[in-house]
Amino acid sequence: MKAFVMKSLDTVGFVDKPIPKPGPSDAVIKTTKALICTSDSHTAHGAIGPRENLTLGHEAVGLVHAVGSEVKLFKPGDHVVVGAITPDWGDLASQAGHSSQSGGALGGWKFANVKDGVFAEYFHVNEADANMAMIPQDVAEESAVYCSDMMSTGFMAAENGDIPIGGTVAVFALGPIGLMAVAGAKLRGAGLVIGVDSVLERQELARSYGADVIVDFTKQDAVARIMELTGGQGVDCAVEALGTELSFQNAVRVTKPGGTISNAGYHGKGDFVGIPRLAWGVGMAEKTIRTGLCPGGRLRMERLLRILQSRRMDPTRLTTHTFAFDQLERAFQVMDKKLDGVIKPLITF
Repeated sequence: MKAFVMKSLDTVGFVDKPIPKPGPSDAVIKTTKALICTSDSHTAHGAIGPRENLTLGHEAVGLVHAVGSEVKLFKPGDHVVVGAITPDWGDLASQAGHSSQSGGALGGWKFANVKDGVFAEYFHVNEADANMAMIPQDVAEESAVYCSDMMSTGFMAAENGDIPIGGTVAVFALGPIGLMAVAGAKLRGAGLVIGVDSVLERQELARSYGADVIVDFTKQDAVARIMELTGGQGVDCAVEALGTELSFQNAVRVTKPGGTISNAGYHGKGDFVGIPRLAWGVGMAEKTIRTGLCPGGRLRMERLLRILQSRRMDPTRLTTHTFAFDQLERAFQVMDKKLDGVIKPLITF
């Protein structure tokens, strides 16, 4: 089969690999649709260290090609979505409620990290009964593929923010995760959702997903404007969806005492992320900082698919480009360099 891999640091391309085989509790999926994530770029540029001929990608849907002897819920031909995070559900971290950390820090993140990812004609799924879900007939693949990461991670940011009904939320950076955090905040019942970004197209998308106010940080002081919008109190929840030190610090600055900073951004550079001391109440302002890795598991996927079934939210507005599998090298360049107003590229197989 063909696979799109990180050949070495800063080098990607196609190679031939054997079709994987399932273990007793595993499955092999024939890929039909996939999405490129900015974290694929981070990986290719060394954010998690060197990798050699590692297949990239972690967001995909497809058809079950083969299953192991112990798989009970799926059979060849079934139409499935697979979570970007595929935990080991018997691990102690999973049993403690932190399944995405099974096997150690970030251990639930296997695709394009510790095993081959989904940018191939076929890919392997561990613990298939627990890590993938059936796609309902009335949900299109182009929508379902967003459940694997973007919806799950963006909604997680809102969930971790403990947003009260009618509460106030600021989302820093309106990329795919930030936009889904906006949608998640609205679904959680937020009364005021503030989006922070300078790109017009992303601002418009944020409004369509439920942002009430947009703050363009290139035209005004974002922190001052958010404090003004909240009567000087600050927000109940600030979502950091970019992964930069400045956006994280500003999230801390605009969060009211007792509020929550929900970090969903991938901090791919530097050794430390600083906390502004005074805005943190010199450590005593009762501001909670919560982090999370995209939740995995069949239950999570089924819940997200239900939102698509009920037409509560349409993630396909994020899809700005579509490429065939054999065009993946160009698609990767577009996403890596953020060319042509890209938000999310869809790959068809």
